[in-house]
Amino acid sequence: MIFRYLLAILFVSSGLIANSQTIHIAPAPLYRCPVYDGAADPTVIYNQTEKAWWMLYTQRRANQDGADVAYCYGSKIGIASTSDHGQTWVYRGALDLAIEKGDNTFWAPEVVYDNGIYHMYVAYIQGVRNHWGGDKHILHYTSKDLWDWKFESQLPLSSNSVIDACVFHLPDGKWRMWYKDENHGSVSMTAESPDLYNWTMQKNPAVADRAHEGPKVFRFKEKYWMVVDQWAGLAVYVSDDCNTWKFNSVILDKSSPRNEDTPSGAHADVIMVNDKAYIFYFTHPGRKKHTEAPNESNGVLPYDLRRSSIQVAELKVIDDKITCNRDEPFDFYLP
Repeated sequence: MIFRYLLAILFVSSGLIANSQTIHIAPAPLYRCPVYDGAADPTVIYNQTEKAWWMLYTQRRANQDGADVAYCYGSKIGIASTSDHGQTWVYRGALDLAIEKGDNTFWAPEVVYDNGIYHMYVAYIQGVRNHWGGDKHILHYTSKDLWDWKFESQLPLSSNSVIDACVFHLPDGKWRMWYKDENHGSVSMTAESPDLYNWTMQKNPAVADRAHEGPKVFRFKEKYWMVVDQWAGLAVYVSDDCNTWKFNSVILDKSSPRNEDTPSGAHADVIMVNDKAYIFYFTHPGRKKHTEAPNESNGVLPYDLRRSSIQVAELKVIDDKITCNRDEPFDFYLP
């Protein structure tokens, strides 16, 4: 609250408030899951039925003790919604995506809207594990209201260890998917579809200069951009055609004085609102660096190192590079 008040003062003193114009300061954090306190991998989309913005996210069970990374497994896809243009996010529940009996794992939803239908592509792992592992597949679901989902298929992709789908509508009318393949060096592979149902895997990776996850592609300032999570901030790539990608910059790699906005940003979504680009990402505010995860003598990672928060910031293009200075005040409003 104090930080938001100081930001408002900065707006006034810098002349950014004029003629009673309302400036909307983004809460920090934007959202913490009130059930498990482990919100991660957000995707934000407008719900055409409710006429409200929704956030779907990996609902890590951060406040549940378990060996090693067990809190990252058994996760459902959580839902938060806002009725006040992004200022307040309320937990609404978790999706029922069961395709087989038992407790299973869902990660990193990607949702696109096309011709009255929502399409979700989500990573699926059978069962609940104490340590990283297991076959990982990307599943396709459809819905008309974002609540009730129909399982469509398991996508035939490049290996049995694929997660983090990103789907984008290309200028030629086709759909392209970027995703992380852990069996190919944790780089971004691609697939294409004419209709969001039938996918053809592409042989060559789209971006392979460094290991990463969570690719997100968007159009901004007459260019195509991709942000990827490199576990120490986000690497940014730029393209003129969505085919050839060139490294551009690194963002969200440093801590911010905003509440819970440390040590760096991870696994992001980007939405365009008029001429603004908002980036939604998660942080591990109890860690000194994103990958800090020492277990205690009992093999359990401490709660403060497990929990995570969702933040939002604004992207800008300066001298042909994507920048993100969330320390500076910005107007955050979801119309």
